Amino acid sequence: MTVAYVGLGANLGGREETLRRAVELLGEADGVDVLAVSQLRETEPVGFVDQPRFLNGAVAVVTTRTPRELLDLLLGIERALGRVREERWGPRTVDLDLLAYGDEVVDEPGLRVPHPRLHERRFALEPLAELDPELDIPGLGRVAARLAALD
Repeated sequence: MTVAYVGLGANLGGREETLRRAVELLGEADGVDVLAVSQLRETEPVGFVDQPRFLNGAVAVVTTRTPRELLDLLLGIERALGRVREERWGPRTVDLDLLAYGDEVVDEPGLRVPHPRLHERRFALEPLAELDPELDIPGLGRVAARLAALD
């Protein structure tokens, strides 16, 4: 059993409903139990800024799935909730990112854990700090320290 953290985001449609449904689907999956869900927060878009504001959060899960299996599950939930990948960093109905997976570092085609831009993203670090401010992200250090470094 490994504790993993998943970032939640949406800026199209019924954002809160979609994110809550994503968490439900995650918890219903074999080999995944939801431990905690952060508050959802309004955030400004990053990268392509001419789009609606996001609703972001994070969820802590305990899982028997491998990082790749968990990522595949997240992508399947995105598809089930209407995600269509068109423009990188563009508007989306739902975005589920595998932020961290225990103390593992994974660098494979299509899968990098911890998330490669986690240390730059307040919208991901704040919900993680809410869930576990002492969380130590491999190669990055404690979440609270990374968040403080952005100030």
